[in-house]
Amino acid sequence: MTTLEERIENSKTSIFKAVFPNTTNHYDTLFGGTAMHLMDEVAFITATRFSRQIMVTVSSDRIDFKKPIPAGTIVELIGKVNHVGNTSLKVNVEIYIEQMYAEGRELAVHGDFTFVAIDENKKPVQVIK
Repeated sequence: MTTLEERIENSKTSIFKAVFPNTTNHYDTLFGGTAMHLMDEVAFITATRFSRQIMVTVSSDRIDFKKPIPAGTIVELIGKVNHVGNTSLKVNVEIYIEQMYAEGRELAVHGDFTFVAIDENKKPVQVIK
């Protein structure tokens, strides 16, 4: 039997993406809506890997855009469960920027997403801890 801490660590999810021009805005930086879409996807995968239940997004509590993400960079999105309630859980997602041809990385965006576990009738159920 794994502990809650082990399950949180095992469900940590990391995805890399290249920032291509079709995902940028008129400032040649990653469109905010695209960033939020990617963050929700990573958060969903993280929540599902933690619970192995049907999970749905119920809110994005706060998304802070700290730095613009230029076209031609690589981003890493990292999702980690940071709270487990009765029927819900919270996932923190961070986006880091990496230059393609230079070392180093920096935090660009972070946010929290809340998910609820549901049954086949779309009713909330207990999150398996």
